[in-house]
Amino acid sequence: MQKIVLINRNKYYFAVVLILSCLLFVKISFADTSNHYTGKPAKYVFFLVGDGLGIPQRMATQAYLGKKLLMDTFPAQGITTTHANNRFITGSAASATALATGVKTNINYIGVDAELKKLSTIAEMAKQRGKKVGIISSVSIDHATPAAFYSHVKHRKMAHEIDVALAESGFDFFGGGGLMDPTGNKSEQPLGDALKMARENGYTIIDNKDNFLGLNKSSGKIIAYNEWLQDGGALPYAMDMGEKDITLAQFTQKAVELIDNPNGFFLMVEGGKIDWACHANDATASITNNIAFDNAVQVAFDFYQTHKQETLIVITGDHECGGLTLGFSGTQYASHFDVLKNQKVSFQKFSDDMVKTYKAQSGASPDFDSFQPFIEKYFGLKFSPVQGSDIMAVKPHELEKIKTAFHMTMSGTKESLNKPDNYILYGGYDPLTVTLTHIMSQKAGLGWTSYKHTGVPVSTSAIGVGSNLFNGAYDNTDIAKKIMSVMGIDFKKQIAGI
Repeated sequence: MQKIVLINRNKYYFAVVLILSCLLFVKISFADTSNHYTGKPAKYVFFLVGDGLGIPQRMATQAYLGKKLLMDTFPAQGITTTHANNRFITGSAASATALATGVKTNINYIGVDAELKKLSTIAEMAKQRGKKVGIISSVSIDHATPAAFYSHVKHRKMAHEIDVALAESGFDFFGGGGLMDPTGNKSEQPLGDALKMARENGYTIIDNKDNFLGLNKSSGKIIAYNEWLQDGGALPYAMDMGEKDITLAQFTQKAVELIDNPNGFFLMVEGGKIDWACHANDATASITNNIAFDNAVQVAFDFYQTHKQETLIVITGDHECGGLTLGFSGTQYASHFDVLKNQKVSFQKFSDDMVKTYKAQSGASPDFDSFQPFIEKYFGLKFSPVQGSDIMAVKPHELEKIKTAFHMTMSGTKESLNKPDNYILYGGYDPLTVTLTHIMSQKAGLGWTSYKHTGVPVSTSAIGVGSNLFNGAYDNTDIAKKIMSVMGIDFKKQIAGI
């Protein structure tokens, strides 16, 4: 009897091992084929990257609008992890490199792997195959995300080297923000004037809306940027824009018009100021820039409608930013997203135009009561006694925070603001302005946990040729591999240099 039990037990163990082996084989098989597309390659590829666009940012925007974003109606929806090679919480350089090349790399590396080996990008592969290529961003066009599609440097701060790479890329359209160091003033080894190089390489440089709108297919290669670059060489926040400003959607529309051709195109569009707004914990600026980004998605979708059998559209975020939470303990489950519509300008414009001007004019005698009207006008907060339970009424504990931040703004130094306790409160931003954006978020029923990125996964959406590959859960490196496959590019051969 003992011998029979032993034999049966061995058979049991063998069966378990066999089943586990089969499951492992199936898993490996799916892993090998989930990025593989076998149909006719896409002729047109739109790749839209919302910098800092996490799942909470999408949901907050939907709640603010009262309807779904266009990107969230696409048939393919996935969840994407974002970690870098050497850190769980990624940065834009490492994440954009993964999205552009399909290879993990280290924080701050652009277009190179962890050993600093140059990597080919999707955009470069498209150009090599005869497609036209466009790169658009609402921040400077040499910022980390756009740079990862055309440059290869060991640090994202090498703006001059990135600018030279842009001038030498041969890509057909660059649009959005400006260049941070075209002449090499910040470089240890300047390579020359990047804009001059660009002109010598056949680029026309446009810096105003009228000339921009006049561009046509005979205009040749283009570098176009907005006349007003608000901060860091970037487009203004969407909520601060005027009639003379070029929107992200308008840049996208013009790029499509100029690079559409019989061989097809690859167009990368970054909504970069979503991230910047989230760094500053400005929910309204973030949401309005999410809407501006979705308007660019609409341009891609309109093109898709007339080229359904030839077009792939992919939308993702490079990481979440700010640790946005859809709920705040102070409202006890209640959400009031309409509160955010009372804010008239971004944190950046309020700080630049109102706070700095008042500080300069008030000199040594700043007075909170004299500044109150600015807060009421641009944020809709009410300091005077109000009837009933007006949600915009400033509560005593909120007033105390605002007054403390006001005095910190008027008298604080950079060193004092970077002390640990103050950094937790203000994140290195203007204390008064970030306190106001925090209060607006809290009244809306939102919270923030960070002034930096987080490791929260992001959503990926897709429609068109091969879009079914983008369902499910996968890493950001898989997005590049999936796009390459739909473009008819063998990722493994590309990495091996074949």
